[in-house]
Parts: sequence; C-alpha cells; structure tokens
Amino acid sequence: MTDSVALAPPHLVAVLAQHGVTADFHNPGVPMPTVASAAAAMSVPVEQILKTLLFVGADGDYIVAIAGGMKRIDRALLAQVSGLVRPRVASSEEVLAITGYPAGGVAPLGFTRVVRVIVDSHVLGLSVAYGGGGREDLLLRVDPADVVRLNRADVASILQTDDAPSVAG
Repeated sequence: MTDSVALAPPHLVAVLAQHGVTADFHNPGVPMPTVASAAAAMSVPVEQILKTLLFVGADGDYIVAIAGGMKRIDRALLAQVSGLVRPRVASSEEVLAITGYPAGGVAPLGFTRVVRVIVDSHVLGLSVAYGGGGREDLLLRVDPADVVRLNRADVASILQTDDAPSVAG
C-alpha cells in the first residue's frame, strides 16, 4: 500500500490485511465524489472507477450495488436480481450507518455491517479498478475479483442499457 494508507479508515486497512489483499490507496489531493472526477484525478478511463451505491427497499432491506463507469444502475434489474422491493438510493445518513463510509467515498469492501452485495458483471472484466477509499479524497486501487470474493457478492448485469430510460442511481 502507498503512503496514503495513513489516511484510510483503520477498519478498511485491517480488512485488507486480514484477507491478504494487495491494494493501494491514492490521494491525488482533490475530492472525488463522482466517477468523472475520480477518473480525471487518476488519469484513467471512467470504466475503471467503481461506484459503490447503497439502495434500500420499501421493506427496509439494504443492498450494495457496485458498478464501473458512467452508466446508471437499473433499479428494475437490481430489484429483479436482489428481490429488493422498489429500491431507492439510500440517504447519506443511511450510507454512513450501513457501510461505515461517508457518501462520495464509500469503499467497495470492508463495510461495518453485513449487507448483501451485487457487483455488475462488467466489473469482472477489469484487470484493476479504483473504488472509494473511505473518504471523498481517497481511492483504493483493487483487483475486482477481491471485491467479489471479500463481499461474497453476487455477480449480475445491473446497468442500464443505452436504450433504457434514465433513472437516478
């Protein structure tokens, strides 16, 4: 891990060490709350940037959805794959309470509560990806296979297609 490991949340560093995950923390010196801002800061294609979003269903169940790039999560596909009823993006308060990370800096692993995780199938095609590092100004360079393995994640197609109507998420 790089020098920026000192900035990372201790529980995330501990999870990586406990599972022998080779990952690097990067702090380019600017906030990176969006895929576009993270890609620009790291000079990598947007497809290599993972977004980790928490959704909550009408029944109060939570699901973490992880995908790369600029396409939005398709809520209908997410509901179909997960069984989540009428998923909506969780509030900032819910994100912090469930994941242990602030919105805009959610790491793709090391959540403080057990939550089901679904990773978009395109993510596994990446040799390396950058996800939130637990803060808006920190990224974690990680192997997507480790994200799936450590989260015991389901893998499915959950991104909108180009002809689908736009839905926030």
